Amino acid sequence: MATLVTFHAHPDDECIACGGVMRKAHEDGHRVVLVIATRGELGEVPDGYLEDGEELWQRRVVETRAAADILGADRLEFLGYTDSGMMGEPTNDSPGTFWTADVEEAAAKLAAILREEHADVLTVYDDHGGYGHPDHIQVHRVGMRAAELAGTPKVFQSTMNRDRVRAGRREFAERAGVEMPDLGPDFGTPEAEITCSVDVTAYTEHKRKAMRAHASQISEQSFFLAMPDDAFTFAFGTEWFIRAGQGPGITETDLMA
Repeated sequence: MATLVTFHAHPDDECIACGGVMRKAHEDGHRVVLVIATRGELGEVPDGYLEDGEELWQRRVVETRAAADILGADRLEFLGYTDSGMMGEPTNDSPGTFWTADVEEAAAKLAAILREEHADVLTVYDDHGGYGHPDHIQVHRVGMRAAELAGTPKVFQSTMNRDRVRAGRREFAERAGVEMPDLGPDFGTPEAEITCSVDVTAYTEHKRKAMRAHASQISEQSFFLAMPDDAFTFAFGTEWFIRAGQGPGITETDLMA
């Protein structure tokens, strides 16, 4: 049995980016540890959704625990930073945000978990955070440094296959029955730079259930849940990663191999 630690910025990121590899590792008998930098304090929620006196972060913690159970996580930890908001917003510079965190200090917190768990594999994000979110970029910086401090042998950078998404944009939109969101120029990574693709079609039901657990952020009318099951599998049935020193091209198909 090995240990997978998967590091994310906000509640719900885990099921979108790595839900399949988490559940696969669990079903293959490995230990799965989920670490989240913030409690997603700046997420959007409809008026009247929360109970009187309830803070959004409180609801999102409960949702994350439910999603973690669905995905097979054995342990859930929050690093204690606050949500920084989208790039360029004034909240980026607020005290206590993850974006303003000292990388060495935050990496030491994560490294302590990696050492305690004797982690064999760590997932982070690519160097531009998949689509440029400041907290996602910080996950990359902090995660890569933590792996150095802890001596974690394998680090996989979660990303999206930019070429596959762009080439299949029209087909995807037709199959999904929804309008494709604007992905922006910095979305994902060219396929030539990706070194690992994991087929998680067997676990898309778990991914979708975990997304539904994050009901404050992912509604039934959302892009993620509005599409039919076959379209969801088409969109989210493969998870993509970069590992330094691997390739060229995709040379790995299992994080825990």
